[in-house]
Formats: sequence, structure tokens, C-alpha cells
Amino acid sequence: MDWKHLKSGTDIRGVALDGPNGEQVDLTDEVVEQIGAAFAVWLCEKTEKQPDELTVSVGRDSRLSGPRMRDAIVNALCDAGIKVIDCGLASTPAMFMTTVDLDCDGAVQITASHHPYYRNGLKFFLPSGGLEGAQITEILAIAAEGKRLPRQNGKLKTEKYMNTYAARLRKMICEEVNAADYEYPLAGTHIVVDAGNGVGGFYATKVLEPLGADVTGSQFLDPDGSFPNHIPNPEDKDAMASVSAATLRAAADLGVIFDTDVDRAGCVDNHGLEINRNRLIALAAYIALEKYPGGTVVTDSVTSDGLKTFIETTLGGRHCRFKRGYKNVIGEAVRLNNAGIVSPLAIETSGHAALMDNYFLDDGAYLITKIIILMAKLRERGRNLTDVIASLPEPAETKELRFDITREDFAAYGNDILTDLEKYANARGWAVADDSREGVRISFGEDEGDGWLLLRLSVHDPVMPLNIESNRVGGCDEIFAHLSGFLADKTGLRLPQ
Repeated sequence: MDWKHLKSGTDIRGVALDGPNGEQVDLTDEVVEQIGAAFAVWLCEKTEKQPDELTVSVGRDSRLSGPRMRDAIVNALCDAGIKVIDCGLASTPAMFMTTVDLDCDGAVQITASHHPYYRNGLKFFLPSGGLEGAQITEILAIAAEGKRLPRQNGKLKTEKYMNTYAARLRKMICEEVNAADYEYPLAGTHIVVDAGNGVGGFYATKVLEPLGADVTGSQFLDPDGSFPNHIPNPEDKDAMASVSAATLRAAADLGVIFDTDVDRAGCVDNHGLEINRNRLIALAAYIALEKYPGGTVVTDSVTSDGLKTFIETTLGGRHCRFKRGYKNVIGEAVRLNNAGIVSPLAIETSGHAALMDNYFLDDGAYLITKIIILMAKLRERGRNLTDVIASLPEPAETKELRFDITREDFAAYGNDILTDLEKYANARGWAVADDSREGVRISFGEDEGDGWLLLRLSVHDPVMPLNIESNRVGGCDEIFAHLSGFLADKTGLRLPQ
């Protein structure tokens, strides 16, 4: 078996159920159990502890394959002599927090985020944070070798940790809102939650409702791994349309939507206006920079020019565009802080948001909690969430094209394309961004399309995404037309039919 193909960035992912495309199941019980055994070997080496000195928590999202994969992981860890805490249905951020609250040496979350129902995967945590890609490679190499610890009898116990996690969020709201009715700071507030049948339903019943919020109109709170209503993904248009409609039907003050494992979130205001992508980043930046004035907000590379203006001119912060990938933006924020540059927020356009005050953990429920705290404070002053981002300049249109690279050495070819594009742009006097840390970003004036483009190379796939934004309708096509001469002889690039 080729174990390497199971690596997906910093996760392990594969096919766990027979799917519609006839893909072969590769996350079998035997494979998952071997990965669990490999993690036990790796963790002993990493921590320099004996198996009976280690505690590892295990959680899962609502996917149909979760229970059997949970059994395989738990059996492998217990057979290695490790103490295992089974947290049952849990969010991915909560599993990291078990290393804080339960003193776990490691944590395993069984999830594939927003991917289709028939896929699943594994995420691993240490008290220092999520494992890096190189560490996942090490674990898979151990699994491929079939290495195991001597068989022992580790102890297994169950823990309803999501109750502890929810209590922490409730405490945050009570303390930071500091309402006259301290125990019910959300009384008189109406919030709709859409969990997409993932594991985010707890937020309505265990966080908001106990604090006095009206959650009627919330939908798809019950876990169902077949995801019968819509894809649990704040980036999905149908999912956002669904929560917008639910918020309007309920005449609620706010609508909240989570992805399957609650490491991402989005929201809509009382008019059903979506607060995601650039708007979500702007709102999160407002929250972070209130506490850390002048701080640096790290985002991925595809954020708009208007967002940079909002962060730097309206909020008085600094904006650092970095590489796509939530681990990349988090890593850059951590690096900046270590270098003495205060960076309180790392956030990707997809909705992964990590705050310095929360272990730089990408946690959708934590971000939404901070947004609700802000909403409650603004309400006392007769304002709402959209007031604070009203000055965010937004493009008239956006477009994304994805070019397939047909050359075998796609990475080398893609990098050559980027080098050539930068030379091509400079030769024509185009404005090439000097702060782009991924790909080539070029701005065009009002008479040239009034916007920008970014061509970059995908991290893992033979693909070059091209993002275009314009401040006027029809501008994206004008900007793309500027590239026609450049693309004419690039025979290794192809737009899918």
C-alpha cells in the first residue's frame, strides 16, 4: 500500500465509505488501526515517555464512518498501553483544548472537515498545537513499516468534554459582556444556528440558550453524517443561502453557520447579509485590533485591496498577505510575534481564524463567540455588527480560474510561469505588488480594468489558480484580457473544459 497518498497537508484523509464515484475504500479498519499504532510509537519517541505515562484523547465528527474509525484508533492506543479518553462527538478545536484542560499528551480528531460524506480523516494535536506536515509524514512512514509498541492493556474512559468546552465559551460571554443581568447576557437576543448536521449544534443548546438567547429557527443541529440538507461549509453558496433564509424567516439578530467539525464559521446579519470571506476578516480584525491597536493581521494571499485599506486606514493596523493554507497564516503570525511584531490574528479567506488569545487555534466557535460579545456590546450603544465594517471597500465582481498544469514536473513548470509573468509585467510597466508572498499579484488602473489579479501555484496539486477582482462590472474580463499575450505560448497550462 502507498501510505503517502493518505497525507493531505497536515491531515490524513482518505475514502472511508463506498462513494458515488466508485473510489476504493483506503481508510479500512486495518489501515486506521495501524496509523493509530504508529502514532503511539511516534508519541513515545516525541515525548520521551513510556506508554503508561501517556494520555491521549479521541474525538470524532458526525460522519457515518466515525464510530468504526474511533474503535480502530482507541483499540490501537489501548493495545499500546496508553490511557485513552473517549470524548465522543466533539469539535476539532475542542480536541486540542483537551491538552489544556485534561492534560492530554496528545489528541486525535476523526474528521474530514467539509469533504463529502464518504471521506474521512485524522487530525493530531500536541499541547503545542496541531502536527505539521512533516510530522504526519513521519507517522505514515512508521505505519508503512508496521512498527508497534509491545502489547499492553491501556485504560479507557469516556468524558463528555464538550460540556466543559461549552462552559468555557459561556464564561467568556458573561465576563466580557458584563451585562446588568450577568448570568443572562444574551437575554433579548435572537440567534439562529445552522450546524449543517455536523457537530456544531451544541453551540445553540449549550452556549447560547443557557445565556438567555432565543435560538428558535436554528436548523440542522442534529448530527447526521450523510449531510442530508446541505454541505456543512461556510464557503458553499447553497449553505450560506440556507442560513441567510433561516435568519430572515426567524427575524433573528444574527445567523451563524459552522463547518462539520467547527474549526470554521461564517455568519449573516439581521438582513441576511453574508459576513464571510473579506467581511468576516474585516470583522475579526476589528475585534483583534480593539485589544491590540496597531497590530498586524495576517491573511492569505487572495484578500482584496479594499480589505488592506480597511485594516490599515480605518482600523490603524497592519496587513500582511501571506500564503494560502491556514497553517501557513498561523505560522506566520506566530513568527511575527516571536520577532516582536504584535500579530493578534491569523485568518484565511476560507474562514479559518486563529487568535493569539486562544493559543492560535483555528476555532470557529471561539470566533463566533467573540463576534457575539461584540454584538452585545454594540447593541448597548444602539449599533450593530455591520456598522463597524460599513466602510469596507468591496469589489464589484470577482472571478477565479484554475489552470491545469499538464507537464510532469508541475512545480518546476509553475514556478517558471510565475518568474516569466513577473518579467512580462515589469516590461509593460504593470504594478507588481511588493508585498506578495505567494505568486504574482498585479494591479491595474481605472482604464485597465480597475482591479488586480493574482496567479499562484497550488501547494499540492498541478494547478495554477488565477484570482481576479475589479471595482466595476466587466472589469475582470478586461484584466484577464491583459494576460492573453502572456498565455498564448504557455502550452503546459490548460483551462478545464
